[in-house]
Amino acid sequence: MTHEVTVMSRAGCHLCEVAEADVARICGELAVTWKTEDVDTDPEWRAEYGDRVPVILVDGAEHGYWRVEEERLRKALSS
Repeated sequence: MTHEVTVMSRAGCHLCEVAEADVARICGELAVTWKTEDVDTDPEWRAEYGDRVPVILVDGAEHGYWRVEEERLRKALSS
């Protein structure tokens, strides 16, 4: 199965930068596509995710927020 990871983030967010680096490394090792989306570009995203960024989505479903749980993310991407 092919997965896609999205990091919901915002400019100037240090935790977002750390999460993006972790996701880039993990997804790179597993050959999984990933992208970032800025929550401040969409009012619905800002309302949903704004106080919890970064939020990690796997295949469009919320997987976690604030920090990447590496072992858990790897497991989700390996199934």
